Amino acid sequence: MNKDLLDGRLLFAIPKKGRLHEKCLELLSGADIQFRRHNRLDVCLVMNHPMALVFLPAADIPSFVANGDVDLGITGHDVILEAGMQDQITEIHRLGFGKCALQVQTPEHGPFKSVEDLAGKRVVTSFDVIAGAYFAEIDERLNLTGDNKTKIQYVGGSVEAACALGLADGIVDLVESGDTMRAAGLHAIATVLQTEAVLIKSNAPHRAHHAPLIDLMASRIAGVLAAAKYVICEYNIRRQSISQAAAITPGRRAPTISPLEAEGWVAISSMVEKKNIANTMDQLVEIGAEDLMVFNLDNCRV
Repeated sequence: MNKDLLDGRLLFAIPKKGRLHEKCLELLSGADIQFRRHNRLDVCLVMNHPMALVFLPAADIPSFVANGDVDLGITGHDVILEAGMQDQITEIHRLGFGKCALQVQTPEHGPFKSVEDLAGKRVVTSFDVIAGAYFAEIDERLNLTGDNKTKIQYVGGSVEAACALGLADGIVDLVESGDTMRAAGLHAIATVLQTEAVLIKSNAPHRAHHAPLIDLMASRIAGVLAAAKYVICEYNIRRQSISQAAAITPGRRAPTISPLEAEGWVAISSMVEKKNIANTMDQLVEIGAEDLMVFNLDNCRV
């Protein structure tokens, strides 16, 4: 792509593959960021905003954002910490997908039942910076020095095989469902951190004039996140039960209450957290609510 086409455009870095990629595309669609990626090119222009999307390995995005080479990015919280860029980056939103735990795992039937047991032994990981800092604190607390300190060894993949191959006494790796670790005969003895995808911007941007567009994109993405969290619950109820109904469905500020042609009845509309909607409907029925309906949200601003 001709570099001149990018002049004046906000650059937004997206993971080009891996566990975050498809969810990022769904998020962009929900925020009405329209683009066509031709022939799997790593840079493409956004059609309805002065922006361009840059598809990068998730591990590279923190440094590109921190250095101001791109203006916005999506990557994992763990990736930022592993890159050591947390002081140069602002996490605007946690995005609610790509959730997993960075855990210390050891053979299930082995002798190491706690991180204190494992301290001073061999640990294999793809997260040598985070794991190194984590075990350095444990080593210091246990007064382990010199050759007695925990040995952290980096490997690029298939970390779960290290114990079976005799390369490690324990590992530190990302765990989502835990199925892979259980299949390898491992179990968790500690959680180093919980992580998920995050929207980030630089603390030292090179293109300050993009600040309004950054704020707009952050607002749109926040709307998509809220829409995924809430539903609209509408129902009819007798006027004398309004106070009970409002206590069950208070909404974010207050429920919307409208009179009905039927004397003594009102219609109520309120935002309810999606995870609570079944219990909420049960409670409304108990106080006499009728004609309950639930609507999903595509987007919102709250």
